[in-house]
Amino acid sequence: MRRGREQYASGMRSGFSRHKLNSSASSETALAAEVPASAIGMIFRAIRRALMLAWIIGFSVLRFWILRLRGPLTMEQRAQWLQQTCRGVLKGAGIHCVVEGQPPARGLVVSNHLSHLDILVLSAAMPCFFVAKIEIGGWPFFGAAARMGGTIFLDRSSRKSATSVSEQMSERFNLPIPVLLFPEGTSTDGEQLLRFHSRLIDPATSAGVAITSAAVCYLTDDGMPERELCWYGNASFVPHLMKVLGIAGFSAKVRFGQPHIYTSRRVAADQTHDEIAAMRAEMQ
Repeated sequence: MRRGREQYASGMRSGFSRHKLNSSASSETALAAEVPASAIGMIFRAIRRALMLAWIIGFSVLRFWILRLRGPLTMEQRAQWLQQTCRGVLKGAGIHCVVEGQPPARGLVVSNHLSHLDILVLSAAMPCFFVAKIEIGGWPFFGAAARMGGTIFLDRSSRKSATSVSEQMSERFNLPIPVLLFPEGTSTDGEQLLRFHSRLIDPATSAGVAITSAAVCYLTDDGMPERELCWYGNASFVPHLMKVLGIAGFSAKVRFGQPHIYTSRRVAADQTHDEIAAMRAEMQ
């Protein structure tokens, strides 16, 4: 009888151990099911690319100050430095950039606006001076890079700032580097092109400077909707950036139209708007 009780107890302990082991395995299986392998891959990909970007950014800033040691940089050199930096950032982020058409060598370029990535894509396609809202000047890295690259900052709440920006644009039109602005005034989800504001187009039409349309769109290998890649509304900057860095097959496409000279800023705004809308429809 004693032997029987020992066998029974041993069986109970063995059964308990097997039950505990099986429960633990089931929990781990359930946990793995809750976190798909694809999601884990995106997280590690985003972290790896973020570290690569930190290295690229640090090296680019160091290179800028090394260039400054040789003497003051011209505006053309600043724009070229920004172009090289943006190309490195796109490569580090795993974003393939396709350029269609001929980027202009001077004048004004107007483009649709989908994300902070537009700045990287357009600058990588050609050296240029951006007209951007003054808030960008305070962004981590992007603000410093924008200042180093010769960006013209606009305080949209100040009429005096708008006048100053127009004067700076007129001066830059004399350089062999184009000025670029986003006449929608804000970034969107890409579903619809907003009406273009014409005020900052006026310096180009008043001076008889050629205006070139540029259309930007974003594509993924798995067919993810473009709006998932856009930065708009109240979306936070860092979460959006990490989301983009985690995407495996991501490409940006920019198409340039032919330069035209307009005599009316409103006509220029409306016609470039329609041209960009038509180009985007063909590109997607």
